[in-house]
Amino acid sequence: MADVSILKCDAYEYDLVWEAVEKSFENLGGFERFISSGDRVLLKPNLLAAKKPGEATTTHPLVIRVLADFIQARGAACTIGDSPGGPFSNTMLRGVYRATGMETAAKESGAALNKNFKHFEKDTPNGFVLKKLTLADMINDADKIICVAKLKTHGMMTYTGAVKNMFGLVPGVSKMEYHLNLSDYDMFADALIDVCMGAPPVISFIDGIVGMEGRGPAAGSPFNSRLLLASPSPYHLDHAACRIIGLKTDEVPVLRRLVRHGIIAGDFSDINTCGANIEDYLLPSFDVPRTSRAMNLTRLPQFARRFINKHVQTRPVIDKKTCVSCDVCNESCPAKAISKKNNKTSIELGGCIRCYCCQELCPHKAVGIYSPLLSKIMRL
Repeated sequence: MADVSILKCDAYEYDLVWEAVEKSFENLGGFERFISSGDRVLLKPNLLAAKKPGEATTTHPLVIRVLADFIQARGAACTIGDSPGGPFSNTMLRGVYRATGMETAAKESGAALNKNFKHFEKDTPNGFVLKKLTLADMINDADKIICVAKLKTHGMMTYTGAVKNMFGLVPGVSKMEYHLNLSDYDMFADALIDVCMGAPPVISFIDGIVGMEGRGPAAGSPFNSRLLLASPSPYHLDHAACRIIGLKTDEVPVLRRLVRHGIIAGDFSDINTCGANIEDYLLPSFDVPRTSRAMNLTRLPQFARRFINKHVQTRPVIDKKTCVSCDVCNESCPAKAISKKNNKTSIELGGCIRCYCCQELCPHKAVGIYSPLLSKIMRL
């Protein structure tokens, strides 16, 4: 049985967030269950890209500041760190830290910002698909990791929360290799679970005070969920969050695989919500994507591949009115299926692996996801 704390938090106001963080630790057995005086703690937010806090793309800096203050007041040290998409470097992270408000959160709390951009290999013989992980070396500078995710939808994986947040410990462009080699959604979900197990957080939070619905994880709309969720188990935490926003277990690849591996129960029977009634927190109007599974078409004849790509598979599409041909999508495409000709960006669907990195990282929200009619019918 896994404990999950579900608390209302109406706004990003210091006292309200402090109260919710304090109550979260109380609900889950007390702060000392997770952190000891003298520990070095890595706060791992979702810092997908250089987005302003109001866009609801990244973990809000006030949640990070409160956690840093709370932890340091109890004798532990804090570092804030993540590896967004793109190069894992000081130049890249400096802009992300500044835009997302993490620079200010660190300054106001006295926490450090991670400046260790090395990486290392870790053997994971019990991994489901990854027997060796490439991880950011910053985790070796910490005794404990706290995952601080964002409540968001996701074009490829339907939902992104605590488990997927730990994928940010895979440095920079190494993420592209995982996407390319594990384009099947269930295999990629297993890889996310492998990373989370390879660098496990002692406790995970989900910042749902303002979440993101619709075209997440970067092009969606802010949604006032007014919730702060926490659990020692990132897996059960995600299960609870998905139930709150109206996603069924089998609609989310990570949850589907967690059930398959026996890590969570599909019927929610292994979760204790710490005295809260989860039915009181449901968000029925939360706009969630209904994405299809990626199909492996390599063994099909060309005419069949063309038909499925055009009439069945969901696919990324570029809004030519919004696109400024900045080339970020091309640089972030693991399959190299994006090109630019006459200053116009286009996607070659035959090579597209439906990872939606282009949609995720486009700074201008110019990439959407299109579902053909047959795809919608097949999901009914």
